Amino acid sequence: MIKRVILLVIDGLGIGALPDAVDYGDAEANTLMHLAETVDGLSVPNLEMLGLGQIAPIKGVRTMAQPNGSFGRLGFASPGKDSVVGYWEVSGVIQKEAAKVCSSGVPTKVVDVVEQLLGRKSIGRGLSPMGVMLRRHSMEHMATGAPILWTDGGNTCFVAMHESLMAPVEFQQRCREIRKAVKDAGMLIRVVGQPVIGGHDLLRPQVGRKDYVSEPPGVTMLDVLSRSGQIAMGVGKIYDLFSGRGFTKALPVASAMVAVDEVIGMLNKMPRGLICASLDLLSEDAGQSATALQECDRRLPDLFEKLRLGDMVIVTGDHGRDFSLPGRTSTREYVPVFVTGPKLAQGVDLGSRSTAADVGQTIVEALQAERLPVGESFLDALRLG
Repeated sequence: MIKRVILLVIDGLGIGALPDAVDYGDAEANTLMHLAETVDGLSVPNLEMLGLGQIAPIKGVRTMAQPNGSFGRLGFASPGKDSVVGYWEVSGVIQKEAAKVCSSGVPTKVVDVVEQLLGRKSIGRGLSPMGVMLRRHSMEHMATGAPILWTDGGNTCFVAMHESLMAPVEFQQRCREIRKAVKDAGMLIRVVGQPVIGGHDLLRPQVGRKDYVSEPPGVTMLDVLSRSGQIAMGVGKIYDLFSGRGFTKALPVASAMVAVDEVIGMLNKMPRGLICASLDLLSEDAGQSATALQECDRRLPDLFEKLRLGDMVIVTGDHGRDFSLPGRTSTREYVPVFVTGPKLAQGVDLGSRSTAADVGQTIVEALQAERLPVGESFLDALRLG
């Protein structure tokens, strides 16, 4: 019987274009393959042992004769390619229509709301990765106090402000008001409040990012687990992506490695339920991305050592993030899925699954909660015998 599930979601862990990726301009996307080629091979022996090489050819990653985990890849039935779409579908919510997107930059109506509520003119307002925007506008931001705005091309507006220019508490309150205002105006926009630190020549993200998002439009695995009396812990931004709904408690973290530390610590205290952790490892810098992914891989044995009979670990992603394609911040891709745990079957090929909602369905079945409206559980394939 499964008593605890640990779900690790690596942001942007794409492994090849979805069939409809051409509609998003992402037909050539393959985050992991292109990252590995750029850095002349990845060294991720623990993901390798779980079956990464069985899913797709990746430079530096071997195909194992006998993987010690089960493996497959997940597609997405919902339109879109951002974290909200990905996390909601993993949890069991498939959206039928895409949210309004910011394909050519932050919409004018959103810019007007931001400037009104922050009381300042804004800069940026384009479609770009965060690192690029912070480098491009650092001097002007520090000189004028103008907030930096940008979008990922989906339905997200990012707002960055240096902590010396506006107190973090006030800044986040204003971002919360921005989200409410655009929602009331009928715009389905996620607003991310990103505090930054550093000087005129180099701004960098600071701890304390907040995502302001509508609640999921359907029943999630968190809802049914909560109703069944299970514990559900969130680590990282995942709490914000569900507006806190269904979580028992959440822990904000400064980095992906701190998130792993928190998950390991919870395993010493939490007797049952679900631990969900967001791991933000991939950026527009290929070298940094590879280093972060490899460091995370090295930490997996520390987590596995804490597992006990009745534990199940699922590692997956929420969308692609192939920065080898010009102008991309997220890409429409399959993501890998790995499952391991004491007394679970090893080497099972879970196949290419049509929806990430299969993960949510598997989790609620494992923890003996009510069935979700969508998704097919693969729990039976993991049982020994």
